[in-house]
Amino acid sequence: MTTVQISAKDVAALRARTGAGMGDCKNALEAAGGDLEKAVDVLRTKGMAKAEKRAGRAASEGQIVAWTSDDRTVGVLVELNSETDFVARNDEFVAIAKLVAAHIAFDTTLDGAADIGTDHALLGKQWSHDKSLTLGEVVKAAAAKTGENVSLRRVARYTTSGTLGFYRHHNGKVAVLVEVGGAKGEGAQALAYSVAEHVAAGVPTVAVAVRKEDVPADLVAREKAIFVAQAKESGKPDAIVEKMVAGRLDKYFKEVTLLEQPWVRDDAKTIGQLVTEAPGASVVRFARFQMGEG
Repeated sequence: MTTVQISAKDVAALRARTGAGMGDCKNALEAAGGDLEKAVDVLRTKGMAKAEKRAGRAASEGQIVAWTSDDRTVGVLVELNSETDFVARNDEFVAIAKLVAAHIAFDTTLDGAADIGTDHALLGKQWSHDKSLTLGEVVKAAAAKTGENVSLRRVARYTTSGTLGFYRHHNGKVAVLVEVGGAKGEGAQALAYSVAEHVAAGVPTVAVAVRKEDVPADLVAREKAIFVAQAKESGKPDAIVEKMVAGRLDKYFKEVTLLEQPWVRDDAKTIGQLVTEAPGASVVRFARFQMGEG
């Protein structure tokens, strides 16, 4: 049987994500055959990691730009990354990030969020500020000028017949765009801002979907597998195990579903209850960008 060599770098990466001890991380990686994702689940199954610290997965700097049109029907988020904070705070880099946001706002083909990477179709499109260039060429030019690896990590562009609002944290590391349907005006704008602020705070945890039925199936399957493994270790009969798993899944949905979460400004009410205070309003969707996350 081939023994998988576990590097100190992998152990450190797993520890950064889970907060587990170095020895436990090494053992988990060995049990998982060196697979970092599986090792996270091994630690969670054994109760050695309450949750993975996704924000620590990548050490990126840059700018997150958030923008909405005056009538709140178009909204944009852009994350442009650099290697150092020194470059990220440079006026020219900030200006480029804002120009990219304006460019995305003009692109009527996009409605939703997109991870860009190095070969996304958006990079090949004409630069709206100079038709002789493409968006990808503008990003490469920024890299050449700064001497750093500059990349457009992800973008979001929402359009609505309702109201869009955003919240950008004062340090510029987190921003959220929220669509409120069925309502317009100051009340809807205030609601969109409050919900965006709540999602940005990530309390008690970062919401992954607006409603229970919107939680991605792969996330549900992963959590269920962990809960089943934990419940079976208790030695309880299958019928009891099934009830334990159902209870833990119900708790999981309440933690990660936006409308079920206690409002960060007043935990006596949920976000769902906050939304009902704006007649006819509903939260349609949201996008949350945290610098370097993912």
